Amino acid sequence: MPADQGPVTLDDILDARERLAPVLRRTPAEESDALSRLTRRRIHLKPEHRQRTGSFKLRGAYNLVSRLEPGVPVVAASAGNHAQGVALAASLTGHPATIFMPASAPLPKVQATRDYGATITLAGDAVDDAIEAARRHADATGAVYVPPFDHPLIVAGQGTIGVELADELPPDVTTVVVPVGGGGLISGIAVALAARRPDVEVVGVQAAGAASMAASLAEGHVVRLDALHTMADGIALKTPCALTLGLVERYVSRIVTVTEEEISRALLLLVERAKWVVEPAGATSFAAVLAGHVAGEGAVACVLSGGNIDPLLLIRVIEHGLSAAGRYVVLRVVMDDTPGSLARLTSAIAERGLNILSVEHRRAGLALPMTAVEVVLTMETRDPEHRAETVEWLRDKGYAVDLLR
Repeated sequence: MPADQGPVTLDDILDARERLAPVLRRTPAEESDALSRLTRRRIHLKPEHRQRTGSFKLRGAYNLVSRLEPGVPVVAASAGNHAQGVALAASLTGHPATIFMPASAPLPKVQATRDYGATITLAGDAVDDAIEAARRHADATGAVYVPPFDHPLIVAGQGTIGVELADELPPDVTTVVVPVGGGGLISGIAVALAARRPDVEVVGVQAAGAASMAASLAEGHVVRLDALHTMADGIALKTPCALTLGLVERYVSRIVTVTEEEISRALLLLVERAKWVVEPAGATSFAAVLAGHVAGEGAVACVLSGGNIDPLLLIRVIEHGLSAAGRYVVLRVVMDDTPGSLARLTSAIAERGLNILSVEHRRAGLALPMTAVEVVLTMETRDPEHRAETVEWLRDKGYAVDLLR
């Protein structure tokens, strides 16, 4: 079907771009030399984590809310990014906003939404539960429900990113990778690129533990997952909608999935090499490229959709990413329980230039010989190869070693 036909058109997106121009922060795509060297593939990043409210969500929210009659109350549901987008859009246009958020929503996102002037109500364990509560509130009060993705104006607002990418990316970039939750972002981007850069392939990425769009594509109709298992709360949706599923079927090349380890490693590298703090959902696009799920060797653009991450989660994700990248090694060493034996072990490790992060010396309650003791060591290593070398080196020294992680 031609790009100018269907529930969302290029004209809709261009109209949204004009409406959004006074409120958006520019987020021009740029090539990352460090990540390009690392992947041996030219990597361009679209930094929507630097957008107002810390994600792309303001685009769709403002495109809808700004068209309402003055003073009309609005209601929305979100784990955080859409919540902040609606709250700011409502504040900028003079609409009172009530936002329903799941009980699991990160506290910084809840507080940020409240700071934008919205009234917050916690409902359910997942975003889908909060959506149901928000719809009931709209029916009961007459407030206008602002969906996170299930509306042409929302999709058109998100599609302004696609128009920007068409203008910003060099001609040799023929693949754009986009995080996928409910599908509003990738739908809008794909419609815009189909019209402006039809040579560009659009690839979606979902967390393996929340792949509702992938499941829906496989079944040919909207599928609802029973449960979600991912740290990427920004794309943790049990179900997409008929609107976005239809647009993805029409304009998106394929959907791939990434594991939690792949997300962690990508987030860590974005911090280390690009110097950008991106939330797990926002890092999935680069995670797919890094893990080799996006075929080819040519230049590729990754949409970093958001940067609203709880600092406590960031700490855990970085630690997880370091482990996934082979930067930590945890070993169980059984050795003679004699004076000076632990000192000799740690001295040998120091001579090899390894940094010990923690030592657990355990004897009680273990099935060990009377003359033996167990030591659990956590050390820094450079990569998986260095980790394996460390294990073999200790075994060559005569130690009984088990690799725990």
